[in-house]
Amino acid sequence: MVHILSTKFFDEAWLNRLRAVAPDVTVTQITTDDANDVSPQLWQNVEILYAWRALPDPAVAPKLRWIQLDTAGFDHVLKSPYAHSDVRVTNLAGVAPPNMAEHALMMMLAFAHRLPLMLRLQGAQTWESHQYRFEYFTPSELLGATVGVIGYGAIGREIGRITHAFGMRVIAVAPSASSLLPKAGTYQIPQLIDLPGKEPDAFYTPDRLLEMLPLCDYVVLVVPHNAATHHLFDAAAFAAMKPGAVLVNIARGGVVNESALLDALQTGKLGGAALDVFEQEPLDAASPLWDMENVIISPHIAGLTSRYFEVVFDIFSTNLRRYLTGEPLINQVLP
Repeated sequence: MVHILSTKFFDEAWLNRLRAVAPDVTVTQITTDDANDVSPQLWQNVEILYAWRALPDPAVAPKLRWIQLDTAGFDHVLKSPYAHSDVRVTNLAGVAPPNMAEHALMMMLAFAHRLPLMLRLQGAQTWESHQYRFEYFTPSELLGATVGVIGYGAIGREIGRITHAFGMRVIAVAPSASSLLPKAGTYQIPQLIDLPGKEPDAFYTPDRLLEMLPLCDYVVLVVPHNAATHHLFDAAAFAAMKPGAVLVNIARGGVVNESALLDALQTGKLGGAALDVFEQEPLDAASPLWDMENVIISPHIAGLTSRYFEVVFDIFSTNLRRYLTGEPLINQVLP
């Protein structure tokens, strides 16, 4: 019998569908992000774990062979004992390209069409700028604008596809030309596989980041957070950006040096920033970012989707069948 523990919440119908994948699996659910909330007796038998941060000490879970993360990001696992173990770790890469790409597009449109200003005037119940509406509200069309996508994986490709449909030029930052293509063994939402327009118009390797930033009207961050990308966007990066450009961060907060970001916003170097993630979450109530007129803040929700549970089931059930038959797992990030 293969024992599966989920520390994230799924309703009973979802769990029963998972149990039906094979007759020799048992599924237990304890909703927690703290491994200490699970009894040592239960950990002794867990072979497959679905979790985010509820990662047990390896000595407590001697039978653990596979961890399915409830996130695409896995930087926290790199700081755990599982970074150097034979326990397989898979993530949810590929679960969120449509919604994250749409979120990025929404933010670009919001700045292009002066939505923050419109909402401020609506809240103040005034149209005092009516006589200046052509000056204040004439949009910066996305048609012909350039978007730089930092991290051209599944989400980056979907951003490229939909921004191409708006007539934008797409520049990607990626390690190599081959990395612009879907990675073998990574989940893809079936409806997106054959859609055209995902190829960027140009790409730059990460060492040429400062060379490509001056070309971009919008910069979207979707790169994973790790040692190589920590504070990738620092004072030098913001200095290299085109004056008035807009930054959209839907990656991880640690990719951006927030002190340098604040300076770029306050001095007018940046036209605006749409921030879904922060170095410390939730964002401190005292942060100046809350009150800046050229900043849109969202509470780390770019990856949410109404299809979440169905896509997660597709990924996890596919991998469960592969695990039980000894096939390679999709979305494996460790070891």
